[in-house]
Amino acid sequence: MTPLVQYILTGIAVMAAIVFLLRKFLPKKTKKSCGTDDCGCH
Repeated sequence: MTPLVQYILTGIAVMAAIVFLLRKFLPKKTKKSCGTDDCGCH
């Protein structure tokens, strides 16, 4: 493998890991009020 391909794959892997961690520890709270589904505000 060329170094360029390795850098690209490493960057993709790092970005995927960061996105996964952000989604796990910082859940998006776009809904301010509960609707028919359970949004975890009870």
